[in-house]
Amino acid sequence: MTRLDDAIGTLLGTPDAWITTRAERPRADVISPLDGSTVSSYPICEPEDVRHALGLARRAQASWSATPPRERAAVLARLARHIWDWEKELLDLIQGENGKVRSHAFEELSDVATTASHYAKHAPRLLGPERVPGAVPLLSRTTVHHHPVGIVAVISPWNYPLTLAISDAVAALAAGNAVVVKPDSNAVLCALAAKALLERAGLPADLFQVVPGPGSVLGPPLIEGSDYLMFTGSSATGRILAKQAGEQLIGFSAELGGKNPLIVLADAPMRRAVKGAVKAVISNSGQLCISTERIYIEETVWDRFVPAFVRAMRNVRVGADYAWATDMGPLISADQLAVVTEHVEDARAKGATVLAGGQALPHIAPHAYAPTVLTDVTDNMIVARSETFGPVVSLYRVRDAEDAIARANDSEYGLKASIWTKPSRGQKLGARLEAGIVSVNDGYVVAWGSMHAPMGGMKASGIGRRHGEQGLLKYTEPQTVATSLIHPIQAPPLVGERAWARVMKAFVRR
Repeated sequence: MTRLDDAIGTLLGTPDAWITTRAERPRADVISPLDGSTVSSYPICEPEDVRHALGLARRAQASWSATPPRERAAVLARLARHIWDWEKELLDLIQGENGKVRSHAFEELSDVATTASHYAKHAPRLLGPERVPGAVPLLSRTTVHHHPVGIVAVISPWNYPLTLAISDAVAALAAGNAVVVKPDSNAVLCALAAKALLERAGLPADLFQVVPGPGSVLGPPLIEGSDYLMFTGSSATGRILAKQAGEQLIGFSAELGGKNPLIVLADAPMRRAVKGAVKAVISNSGQLCISTERIYIEETVWDRFVPAFVRAMRNVRVGADYAWATDMGPLISADQLAVVTEHVEDARAKGATVLAGGQALPHIAPHAYAPTVLTDVTDNMIVARSETFGPVVSLYRVRDAEDAIARANDSEYGLKASIWTKPSRGQKLGARLEAGIVSVNDGYVVAWGSMHAPMGGMKASGIGRRHGEQGLLKYTEPQTVATSLIHPIQAPPLVGERAWARVMKAFVRR
């Protein structure tokens, strides 16, 4: 038995035990990107299975919403502990299903545990009734309540199979909702592991449902039966889902695509910038929504930064194993390898210079690709503006900070940006970047790990935010209850409307 077999058996027993289907269904294989082997299989849900899962979730949510927030939070606290109790098995599962290296899988594990702990600690306070100033001081009282929306649908991608199946769900569950997850077909086992861990933490079984299958088939009934939709994926798919959610008049939040810039200015801490830029490009083999695909280098330090960065990229250890020493794993699939290859070959054919990489590594894994550095990239190349979602980065020489900011902002996307300079200067310049998340002197971890702060994209990179107060309260319906304590706010007896209007005008203008 392999370590992946052991992880699946220990965490899940059999995947079928965690999927509710109405009848016998055709099965899909789970293929590991590490070696192309078939590691498991699962039943493919049909629309009637989705409707059944929604019905179970709806009934369970009625009692869950009545559960005090502190009791709901206690489930999340236990979940965080279980994440660490099952650390080895979860790391093996994430790596085996996704192909990322162990250190990147550990980041994913840490994110789930941190998110669960954060909302376990802060959700009860944020969800409590809030007194706000009333319409007339001393004569009125206004309270805001936060009610759960009902069922939150989560359509999650393959690149962070555990984090994106459960971290958004954690906030939704804390707020008193039920959750139905439709995971990508390349990330089903991790979503099922999330369900298993939640139930071990004390969550009622029907509150968290997993319905694997094609999005084009399962998406419509899932959206029709839900009260809120959370999506992580491409901007193109996000536009389609936003339209469907709009037709249902349900809430919608999405983290979408990016073409994320990183800026290196003359006063940057150069060694740290090189190391941080490499991590920002190769994490999860570049299959990270907030990974870097464009680097703008101030011309006075071009000759210092570029050779060191290229050398570091060439030294990245690419492998397909469970070792902590491996720096980068393979891409998820043949389809993703084809996209990355197309972008690089198109750039090469149109005159780009390949400074490092630029080729597949089939001797390492079926879908492995070398960390790649390009220069002389022009706007007629696919790689210039389209999201590659692989370990490929383009370098651009800029005159100064103003030039760098203008070129970084010249994109339809606005998810993530990074700037390397003196901290105080970085804070000021960072606020001018058109991105929902900006890291100063860090690749992405300092922003992603800021749990109290909202995270999401501007422009075509998304709607709404995860993390922080907004990441929780978006899953609630705010309700205002206002009380007149002495007399209704209207003209009292014997006072005409005209006189009353003068009184109100004086009050409003004060």
